[in-house]
Amino acid sequence: MKARLLILFTATLAALALVGQSGDKLKSMPSEKPAPGLERAVFGGGCFWCVEAVFERLDGVKDVTSGYAGGRTENPTYEEVCSHSTGHAEVVQIDFDPKKITYEKLLDVLWHAHDPTTLNRQGHDVGDSYRSIIFYANPAQQAAAEKSKAEEQKNWKDPIVTQIEPLKVFYKAEVSHQDYYRLNGNKNPYCQAVVRPKVEKLESKGIIPKQ
Repeated sequence: MKARLLILFTATLAALALVGQSGDKLKSMPSEKPAPGLERAVFGGGCFWCVEAVFERLDGVKDVTSGYAGGRTENPTYEEVCSHSTGHAEVVQIDFDPKKITYEKLLDVLWHAHDPTTLNRQGHDVGDSYRSIIFYANPAQQAAAEKSKAEEQKNWKDPIVTQIEPLKVFYKAEVSHQDYYRLNGNKNPYCQAVVRPKVEKLESKGIIPKQ
């Protein structure tokens, strides 16, 4: 976590300059409803830079937003979430066209994009903010998530620890975290060491399209 905060230092300073040195403008805010004709999924599977990079590649996905959900603190900051004192998980909000890609397909990609059997951990990222979690918006999503989880368990020896909970509120993460891999993949050591190998692995398996 400390390494990621250090990596973000320069990016945060640049973002502050863009918003006129107003830190308040960088804080997260509750998200609005999806555009007409679109549906929304909210997943957590470790570092949101990684998860965002995966789902942005899918045909039918219109927008992916990194943020925080599932905690106690209103309008949390990245530093607060990383301190594991807020109860929030790093998540992505995915707005998608159900005529082009189904919620079930998004769930399938999620299982491939992280290890759902490691409790509060993905690789070297450790803590409850990195937990595996699916936030559902309605009973249909809840049923689909539970069914998908049961089917996916057949592919793992260890029990899947992914939580399935109703979404109460999603807070959009700071500007510096949005489209992070796309903007920083070639210059950020974390992206090169962690995000890129994951993306390339999923590309090689045909889970996401190559670019």
